[in-house]
Amino acid sequence: MNRRIVIAGGSGFIGSALAAEWRAQGGEVVVLTRSPSQRSDRIREVLWDGRQSGEWIEVLDGAEAIINLAGKNVKCRHTPENVQALMNSRTNAIQAIAQAIEKVKAPPPVWVQAGAVGYYGNAKARICDETAPNGMDSLADICRQCEYAFNTAATPKTRKVLLRIGVVLGRNGGALPILARMTRLFLGGSAGNGKQYVSWIHIKDLARMFQEAVSRPELSGTYNAVGPNPATNRELMRELRRTLHRPWSPPAPAWAVKMSARMMKIEPSLALDGCRVVPKRFAEAGFQFQFPELGGALRDILA
Repeated sequence: MNRRIVIAGGSGFIGSALAAEWRAQGGEVVVLTRSPSQRSDRIREVLWDGRQSGEWIEVLDGAEAIINLAGKNVKCRHTPENVQALMNSRTNAIQAIAQAIEKVKAPPPVWVQAGAVGYYGNAKARICDETAPNGMDSLADICRQCEYAFNTAATPKTRKVLLRIGVVLGRNGGALPILARMTRLFLGGSAGNGKQYVSWIHIKDLARMFQEAVSRPELSGTYNAVGPNPATNRELMRELRRTLHRPWSPPAPAWAVKMSARMMKIEPSLALDGCRVVPKRFAEAGFQFQFPELGGALRDILA
């Protein structure tokens, strides 16, 4: 049985964790990236532009799975130009992969596509399982259009799984290193009123979700890739202070968060909005979380 997986956009935080986990199990990993390099960890990098077919199609032929993480980082100001770039970087990659699957002789039996809980928009305290409606803001619209492109791609021999990923907690990327650094500097207060929900997941549990999506043929369709216990921003920062042995810190008012976001050229809604997402379909599939509680997850990563 072929044990090669191909990860498009796999050189970032999540992709690196998936690649390392797959290699640890003896599998072969090929990363599709715009800037390939020679690596010392036995992971092969192949050039692709995220828009069209190329020589990279060869590594897809006979692979066990294609995982697509490609797309412009949402940590930017959501101007009309950036929103269009966020959209195009994702839909173009989806279309390129769909065309490649159609061309190869032995298409991968499964395609796992990264989505985002941003699909639900600023849902506040409403509990969102996979049947919850699409949100109304620009990020929610991007998620909707990307999911449509993925779901309508014609891949009759390839099972498709879409993971709506929440806030990923890990040591080597994402929001946690920034929040931990602020907390160590005694700036670990909540953002705004602190009531916005953070639907988080430990990077190790997320990696196992991707693995199960690949290995379990009964899994298909859309799944929320989040932990079972979403927390408010206030609860997250309190648990982070406790983990790092820091005292209470005053909250940052919304106006201060917006001012800081403008200075860092990111969108304030990334800190001030939220959604309360639950992994209903993974729970029904019997997925066992290694880190179901926020405190345990933070201690594992930071202690």
